[in-house]
Amino acid sequence: MLNKIPKFTWVFVGLFLLTIIFQERFFLDMLVMTFIWAAIASAWNITGGYAGQFSLGHAGFLGLGAYTSTILYVNFGISPWVGMLIGGIIAAALAYVISILCLRLKGPFFTLATIAFAELIFISATQLRGVTQGSMGMSIPYEPGFANMIFVETKTYAIIMFIFMIIVYLLSSYIKRSKMGFYLTAVKEDPDAAQSLGINIKKIKSTSACISAFFTAIGGTLLANYLLFIEPENVLELQISIHIAMIAIVGGMNSPAGPIIGSILLTPLEIILRGYATQVAGLHLMFFGLILILVVLYKPNGLVEGFKMPKFMKKKALTGGDPDGKQIKAS
Repeated sequence: MLNKIPKFTWVFVGLFLLTIIFQERFFLDMLVMTFIWAAIASAWNITGGYAGQFSLGHAGFLGLGAYTSTILYVNFGISPWVGMLIGGIIAAALAYVISILCLRLKGPFFTLATIAFAELIFISATQLRGVTQGSMGMSIPYEPGFANMIFVETKTYAIIMFIFMIIVYLLSSYIKRSKMGFYLTAVKEDPDAAQSLGINIKKIKSTSACISAFFTAIGGTLLANYLLFIEPENVLELQISIHIAMIAIVGGMNSPAGPIIGSILLTPLEIILRGYATQVAGLHLMFFGLILILVVLYKPNGLVEGFKMPKFMKKKALTGGDPDGKQIKAS
């Protein structure tokens, strides 16, 4: 019976057990950041992986979610749970506009357009000091309570981030297997052929962009309320967009599990290198670059390939255990 459970499910079981077992703040912090970046990278993967629209502007959506909920909470007393949804809707609306404007852009031209969008949000957050407090950043008052999305125990944050990661993973898996997933693949592989078959390219691309932006903004709110402080540099920088994309690339862009695997590897590595290798500035970026090169050379489809059943095992399963390919009949 256990053989029928998907292999990757045990990864989630293991992560949840670690969340329950760990008591030290350092390890719980590591899990929180691993889960949140896995979820955000999974959201990015819906458009960057499935649709083939390589975005380096998702920090803009992340920042929109973070700033929207924070401004509404600090200035108007609106619960971050409500602000989170408002931020997600605003991000989705902007993603729709961008996808329509950039519909005919492909490859590096689309990527440059997304970078320009993120930079526009970054400059706005820096210059609108009366609203965002500019480069000084915004602090979220420490008033623990569920309605305020602020908790005393780090374990509570870890559980919430874990649930968010599971939700985005399940949505990503559903999209991958649905008609929408097949349409996205068709559009990515050959847009002209897809259009000739009656696929509405504008609709399918804009839908994937909206879903991706919505959940990225949700992640921005969760991240802001965990850090209790936001500034343009920690939620809107280009490096954040690159980090999100790299997690998905290393793990595997065309798979729901890819971003999860990428975050499990890269996020703890980044935290450890930043904490214990402070003498060498940017050491974690050097390691990330090395990992990316190795993945591109030896695992071009990402580390998720390691979770796939080898060909000889697939053949054995299909033939009932006979390595020569003959079907074994029950006696």
